[in-house]
Amino acid sequence: MQNEILLAILIVSGIGLIIGVVLAVASALFAVPTNEKVDAVRAELPGANCGACGYSGCRAYAKAIVAGDAEVNLCPVGGKDVAAKLGEIMGVEAGEVEQKTAVVRCMGSKDNTERRFKYQGAQNCRSATNLVGNLSSCVYGCMGLGDCMKACPYGAIEVCNGVARVITENCRGCGICTAACPKNLIALVPIKEQALVRCQNFHKGAVTRKDCDVGCIGCMKCVKVCEDGAIEIKNFHALVDPHKCSACGKCVAVCPRKCVTPFIP
Repeated sequence: MQNEILLAILIVSGIGLIIGVVLAVASALFAVPTNEKVDAVRAELPGANCGACGYSGCRAYAKAIVAGDAEVNLCPVGGKDVAAKLGEIMGVEAGEVEQKTAVVRCMGSKDNTERRFKYQGAQNCRSATNLVGNLSSCVYGCMGLGDCMKACPYGAIEVCNGVARVITENCRGCGICTAACPKNLIALVPIKEQALVRCQNFHKGAVTRKDCDVGCIGCMKCVKVCEDGAIEIKNFHALVDPHKCSACGKCVAVCPRKCVTPFIP
């Protein structure tokens, strides 16, 4: 009996030893070589994998940096601190980092638009958009069901009175919310004093007046008073170039719909 037990132990041990050797050999043969510098760069990145840098994720960005295909200051989430660390690893100057924040280009709250009906379907914006198109009188308006809020890893978005709102001090500029919005209402803008057009309506003015109390009607008044050439009318609504805007406030004062608002960080 004891001999049988001993034999079984030896057989199992032998099998284990053989498997271990096979795995060790396979590990050596099929090992993927790693680049220590890529690993070092990746370790300094925040790991949000948001794609705001223009690459699919943090590791892809790290590889591009080491390969010399990308600058070290493209990560808005990490900001200047991470850029400085990456510059130190790569032996280059980090340069300036343009910090950005998300803004919601809609003010079509329940006070400013009419609700089409009482919606009782799936409580997410994309499903509701695919199902009914829009919940308010504005086809292009915020659905207000919080897809952006749920997607934000930093708690920087809330839904107030039917419209999403960005809490600027919490926003890291990762851009995840921009991809989550089925209406394309969220944009990233530089953190600087500027004018913002809080509307993304593509209807002509006559239709917009009926749909929303504060929707842009493309009246051109803001364009005419802007001395910086920072505003244009495109698809029946105003657009501000933040890099040209001097935050003089003239467009804010002249807008009859009050959809051009000042942004003061």
